[in-house]
Amino acid sequence: MSQNISENLKITPLFDIHKELGGKLVPFAGWNMPIQFAGVVAEHTCVREKVGLFDVSHMGEIEIEGKDAKRFLQYLLSNDIEKMSDGSILYSLMCYENGGVVDDLLVHRFSEEHYFLCVNASNSDKDYEWIARHSASYDINTKNTSAETAQLALQGPESEKVLQSLCDVSLGDLSYYNFKKGKVDNVEGIVSRTGYTGEDGFELYLPSEKASDVCRSVMRQGEPCGIQPIGLGARDTLRLEMGYALYGNEINDQPTSLEAGLGWVIKFNKGEFIGREPLLKLKEQGLRRKLVGIKLLTRGVPRSHYRVLKDGELVGEITSGTFSPSLNIGVGLCYVSREHSEIGTHLEVEIRNQSVPAEVVRPPFVPSHVKK
Repeated sequence: MSQNISENLKITPLFDIHKELGGKLVPFAGWNMPIQFAGVVAEHTCVREKVGLFDVSHMGEIEIEGKDAKRFLQYLLSNDIEKMSDGSILYSLMCYENGGVVDDLLVHRFSEEHYFLCVNASNSDKDYEWIARHSASYDINTKNTSAETAQLALQGPESEKVLQSLCDVSLGDLSYYNFKKGKVDNVEGIVSRTGYTGEDGFELYLPSEKASDVCRSVMRQGEPCGIQPIGLGARDTLRLEMGYALYGNEINDQPTSLEAGLGWVIKFNKGEFIGREPLLKLKEQGLRRKLVGIKLLTRGVPRSHYRVLKDGELVGEITSGTFSPSLNIGVGLCYVSREHSEIGTHLEVEIRNQSVPAEVVRPPFVPSHVKK
């Protein structure tokens, strides 16, 4: 893959650092991003055992502010915004009228009248247009701050040790899915205890022009702990071992969120929200498919769109699959007919015209170590 910047691809504030560190750059969601540095397995293992630093500045950020901010988000999103307190974070879906998913996102509450959303990279423009279209009758201001915001993710068991020495926020009492304003390397930003790896860690939201300096400081501070830069390849294997949904794979603009096991972020009893009625109807009708974890019983790697069979008959399709560095076996997520979704069910995955034996398992594939 050429290391040259395509004219049509955006770059993050850390692009020059990626090149310095030998990152292999590839197109991703309209961005030129590092897929790997030392190698996917080495980076994956580093995050599970030590600490790794990700550039996730391609993600989008949208501010919602005004006296109707909470009421608007209650209507816009599937989860219950009423349960939030200042400094808390909530995972939610933003749905179309048909119940399909516009995006899955994180809501951060500064106050009852001020929130910001972290949205998926490929969806940020679409998300902002959707939000603006539905906000006209509410007393709020919306702003897409993606271009001026960089995001770093520091993940792994050593992450608190590395970050605390650079940060004026007390991390020991910052619990999972909460955030604080503070300084990192004397740069004002937001420190949240969140991540996409299943390990303890933090996501840092910083001014774009300061991100490069902070990145270098974090890498220097993490040297005694064996820190490595981590690319998108290991980001995907880490999230898949946890069974986390990825927009465009497990969820999309079709109303499959209940089948994907995301009913826990769809609060039907909170009142009206966009997409409520179609989703409620689907729930009442009963679901015909279910998203399950699948583990191969012999060598092979399941990939997206591979067919899943039962005694040679098609019963589902892989949505995400990979070789698990932690388990040394192929794992994946797939939609299958409900009658074949029980834990322990033996199925086959069709890989290059060969039926590879597999077993339905309950994600996560490896234990979570997030700080509860």
